[in-house]
Amino acid sequence: MRKNIFSLLIFTLTIASSTYAQRSTLTGTAVIYGSGYNTRTISRTFTLIINDRSSTSDLTGFVETLQSGGQDALKRELDRRDVGRFSLGSSVGVPVGAIRVDRDGGDTRIRAIFTRSIGFGELRQGLRSVDYPFGYLEIRMDERGRGEGTIIPAAKIRFRGGDTIEVEDFGTFPGRLMGVSLRDGRLR
Repeated sequence: MRKNIFSLLIFTLTIASSTYAQRSTLTGTAVIYGSGYNTRTISRTFTLIINDRSSTSDLTGFVETLQSGGQDALKRELDRRDVGRFSLGSSVGVPVGAIRVDRDGGDTRIRAIFTRSIGFGELRQGLRSVDYPFGYLEIRMDERGRGEGTIIPAAKIRFRGGDTIEVEDFGTFPGRLMGVSLRDGRLR
């Protein structure tokens, strides 16, 4: 009995340490340009926590879901996933549904999609922004762990055929992610 408990403890610690080793945290500053009634520009710190990465089969499944059921079906699928967390300022943030980390040239490229928080006022007033339920970000990091990127805080995602997916920004310009640095963990 004692040996089984000890073996279970070792197994649990091994899994916990391997899970912790995969976690990465990126921080930086987000500059987001307003649109519509709210035309102010905001600047906030951001944190992207990567707990896991979406596999190629996950991404293929997301594309098939988008193709067959549209962005509402994709939203339901992403809401069931939790591979990380994205937050602006000191907020708790939102779960990230898909994260892809790959190499593009000499840089590491990180792309993430999450379901954004839609406020009650947005829903009650029936604003057009409700049709843009996703957030999307793309970051390019160099080998030193420094980088920059773009953020689309309110996005609409469409399947255009073949391997083409369109991410449409609700605002006039995508936001900027500046001074991005890898705080802990590793990306590859």
